[in-house]
Amino acid sequence: MAGVAGLVLAGGQGTRFGGPKAWAALPDGRSFLEACADVLREAGAAPVVATLPPDSLDPEIDDLIALPLPESGLDMFASIRIGLQRLAGEAVWTRVAVLPVDHPLVTPTAVVTIASADAGAAIPCHRGKHGHPVVIGRSTAESIVDGCLSGPTLREVLRVVGAKNVDVDDPGVVANCNTPDALQRGLHATR
Repeated sequence: MAGVAGLVLAGGQGTRFGGPKAWAALPDGRSFLEACADVLREAGAAPVVATLPPDSLDPEIDDLIALPLPESGLDMFASIRIGLQRLAGEAVWTRVAVLPVDHPLVTPTAVVTIASADAGAAIPCHRGKHGHPVVIGRSTAESIVDGCLSGPTLREVLRVVGAKNVDVDDPGVVANCNTPDALQRGLHATR
């Protein structure tokens, strides 16, 4: 999957989960952050950047560029913009897969399918429900960075650019593990 970068959005405080979801653990012992970085790398994404809570230490995950946010309380779109600013200096990508850390059950196959869509932006759908990661083209990413596409949410940007829905047979794309109970439901759905 040449030409695709990865951006893991892991900068939140995770109040509904009981702490930052970046460090929440899956049954196999990996953190959500590690699982998200793994799936993007296994799908061929490079480089992979993760926005993290302020003052986070480097999680020392292979081939992951850790990017602590400058302050707490930033909304998701601000976190996206900061991550895309970091990626903008890398010339090797034409698209970026944006994966919130609370979606650690996505498969590499789903990421490849979404990133392969012939579209400037793509949103995965599983059984009619939108999910993550979304994939956006470099020109859209650069327009977010320079403020031409100012949101206020990624959903709004995707609407403006006419993102394509991509059907995937992966319940992980819609498994939003934002609470411990949601994680258990997601694990059950993806078995």
